[in-house]
Amino acid sequence: MAPTGVVASEKLQEWKLKADRCIDEAKDKLFTLSKDIWSCPEVAYEEKQSHERLVRFFSEEKGWKVEGHYNLPTAFRATWGPFGGKDGDDVVNIGFLCEYDALPGIGHACGHNLIAEVGAASALGLKGVLESEPGTPVRVKVTVLGTPAEEEGGGKVDLILAGAFEGLDVVFMAHPSQEDAVYLPDMAVHDVTVKYHGKASHAAAYPWEGVNALDAAVLAYSSLSTLRQQLKPDWRLHGIIKHGGLKPNIIPAYSELEFYLRTPKHKDLSSLRTKAEMCFKSAAMATGCEVEIVFAKHEYHNILRNLTLDQLYEANGKALGMEFTTDQTVLNTPSGSTDFGNVSGVVPGIHPYFYIGSTALNHTEEYTAAAGSEKAQFYTLRTAKALTMTALDLLLRPELLRRVKEEFARAVLRG
Repeated sequence: MAPTGVVASEKLQEWKLKADRCIDEAKDKLFTLSKDIWSCPEVAYEEKQSHERLVRFFSEEKGWKVEGHYNLPTAFRATWGPFGGKDGDDVVNIGFLCEYDALPGIGHACGHNLIAEVGAASALGLKGVLESEPGTPVRVKVTVLGTPAEEEGGGKVDLILAGAFEGLDVVFMAHPSQEDAVYLPDMAVHDVTVKYHGKASHAAAYPWEGVNALDAAVLAYSSLSTLRQQLKPDWRLHGIIKHGGLKPNIIPAYSELEFYLRTPKHKDLSSLRTKAEMCFKSAAMATGCEVEIVFAKHEYHNILRNLTLDQLYEANGKALGMEFTTDQTVLNTPSGSTDFGNVSGVVPGIHPYFYIGSTALNHTEEYTAAAGSEKAQFYTLRTAKALTMTALDLLLRPELLRRVKEEFARAVLRG
């Protein structure tokens, strides 16, 4: 039977202190892991060295079963357990996620090396506690998933479709930011590439023989800018002209746009997509160009928030000294997008944000430097401790895990 009352409270606190010590004991090798990933930034689906480094890390740790190429060439799965409880008992499978892809040109400017470190540290902390407690009242399995291609492509969506999240009871990860926040509103997103095909001609001698693909791109860009007046205030569309021609004296025969379409709720994304498509197509009609509209293979969904997990994480974070932001602008303004949103629709999970000792903004060179600094380590490991402690809350208080799952089911129905 699980411990109850005062005994349960005392054991839970004892376990949390052990988790703190276990993570601290591993701090040097965790920093080395993070620094190695930071030092070899690799873009989506090409994270070969980072992937190999993480696979080696868990392979060298006692007791882990490691699957080095798990459904994707640069994904992996490391599992430990089941452990504790009694034969025949249900297994509680706790998942931790590692990201490790970087941005083109500016490296780990979103701190994914620290996300990988948090996932690894949390898993080591939970394993360390459970190994030291032979009388664990429940059977536990710890699963670490290496999830590539968050910045582009959606590696987690690939893994969902491959069944990688089946059997997990709850998943944890945390993302670097400028502040500690249990939850920040993210947005559903769908990327689209638009290609216009026209006809080249001499721009001075006989421009009337050409069909100007750049005109189509500019017209589409302008139409989308005009469309913003008619959009809901929290919808977003933004993009660039990736290709606009070769020389000023040649009518451009080809142009290319790339746009991101975002809405706070995934269910609204199709409406924005329809409006944008009309702009793209009408520009082709107006200029006489042919148009290709190519949407990314995966949409990113918004995160389905789990208040029970949020409250547990916040309590553990505060006990460790975190000062969570109260800035309402930050807390209520939708920002980026993540394929963790898709995960939150198939497994209960939490995706808090954590301060790394710098006020630099993500996706800047300054944030790249901050993500690789030793200063970030205290905050990164503190976050891992809070996640591990939240997992321990669920293991020693099974009524909380039931509440998490019930809340998850309601959230999925609401969408």
